[in-house]
Amino acid sequence: MKNKKWKSFLLNEIFTTIQRGKRLTKNKQTPGDVPYISSTMTNNGTDGFIGNETGVRFFQDCLTIANSGSVGSVFYHDYRFIASDHATVLINPKLSKFHYLFLGTCLKMIKEKYSFNREISDKRIKTERITLPVKDDNTPDWDFMEEYIRGKFNQIKDTYKIPEFHEISDERELNDVEWRDFLVKDYFNMAKSRSVTHDELPLISAKKDNNGYKEVIKNPRNQFEKGTITWNKIGDGGAGLAYYHDYTFTMDSINVLALKSDIDISKYSAIFITRLLSQYFGIFRFGNTLSMNRFRRTKFMLPVKNNQPDFDFMEQYMKRIENRVMSRIGKL
Repeated sequence: MKNKKWKSFLLNEIFTTIQRGKRLTKNKQTPGDVPYISSTMTNNGTDGFIGNETGVRFFQDCLTIANSGSVGSVFYHDYRFIASDHATVLINPKLSKFHYLFLGTCLKMIKEKYSFNREISDKRIKTERITLPVKDDNTPDWDFMEEYIRGKFNQIKDTYKIPEFHEISDERELNDVEWRDFLVKDYFNMAKSRSVTHDELPLISAKKDNNGYKEVIKNPRNQFEKGTITWNKIGDGGAGLAYYHDYTFTMDSINVLALKSDIDISKYSAIFITRLLSQYFGIFRFGNTLSMNRFRRTKFMLPVKNNQPDFDFMEQYMKRIENRVMSRIGKL
């Protein structure tokens, strides 16, 4: 990278299509499974999943950049999605996904120029520039960009082992099973901390993203065992969100839930449950925290079989989701 010559280009010199998505208010969104890309800085810009087929703009294999909200957030999408008017789509059909990934990182550099009060308007994006490595003739060195990202990707593949595909014995979907309300306290206790055996531990706090991870701290005061669920009671915009942890951690200002001793479920069932607990995101907040009294009264809906929680279905469902993710990784 240091040995390469670099040059700035107007975005319209690199991308053949620069187009903003289309506004679609919440009350006009229909349920579905197509990612709706907006201005959030997490989950690759996904603001939900919808099923609208008309009055929207579909895209695939391109970059998006957030115009407002988390201004300047850039993501690559190799799947079909719907873009909101808070995201601008950048397309060049001659580019590979490795080119897009390289360009996305370079494009993130412009984020410092913008803020909530200074958005990326259609006028501003026409004059925006991106700095890229070039060949001797000052044209973008596409071969270098692709090989560079391929090299990074191979490093990751060599470092992390992709899990094997699960055998699936239950193909039912969420609408195919019965559901029933249960008290959370009938299945979980507030976990107690253990004596510290680690010099460093990840600190889990009431964050909205990254599984609640905040930082690694030295000499923690307490620790919680792996296989527990954290449930944000307040703070940092993530109150009501739940996360599963298959590692030892320490915590700050969150509730830690441990399964009751007579209940045995897999991590996949536990991950399924975290999504159900996270339905309280937006309900728990300052002035309405997840206190012990509320915990004792709080209910959640679970799939049932013979009027009891169907943990086997939950496990199978999450394994199918993981299979889909692994299938996508295998195509990279």
